[in-house]
Amino acid sequence: MNGLDKQITKEQLRRIFRQKLAKISPEERTEKSKKACDNLISTGQFHKAQTIMFYLAMLQEIDTADSMQAAWQQKKTVVVPKVFWDRKEMRAVRINSFDEEFSQAIAGLRNPKSSDEVSIEEIDLIIVPGLAFDRWGYRLGRGGGYYDKFLADKKLRANKCGFCFAEQLLKEDNLPISKNDINVDLVVTDKEIIDFH
Repeated sequence: MNGLDKQITKEQLRRIFRQKLAKISPEERTEKSKKACDNLISTGQFHKAQTIMFYLAMLQEIDTADSMQAAWQQKKTVVVPKVFWDRKEMRAVRINSFDEEFSQAIAGLRNPKSSDEVSIEEIDLIIVPGLAFDRWGYRLGRGGGYYDKFLADKKLRANKCGFCFAEQLLKEDNLPISKNDINVDLVVTDKEIIDFH
């Protein structure tokens, strides 16, 4: 997307990128997710991390499953978000396989039933979803603010990795940002790795 209208709102951008995601076929999504996971696994940040926080992909999101499997094979600790809707917050909980129990929550989000909470300070790498990312590391979330709040926690020392399809990465334009927006340290797609350090 080039020549982004400077007056465009985040909500308008969310609609645009949801439409882009809807155009990716299930077969393409599987293939692109595998390539992106291979790219992620190849990074120094993944290699060095002992505890990695992944997200559990919703239907049209890029899937993290292959990289989670690699993390388990490399004896890393895998944690995922557990959302507490009543408190409007999420915590990191450990899971040991895809056979864990999950509840199906709002908008198809899988919420782990695990109560094996891991403190935010223990996380070395966090894989961050988004509807879009720009080349300065800023993300467009889904509007719930859960990740914004989590990433803003002063105790978080983890590297933050934006994870998305190439179609979700702006080519030249930057996303509209507010003072509360936090940029990631790297972005990994099915086509490239952008390390901001």
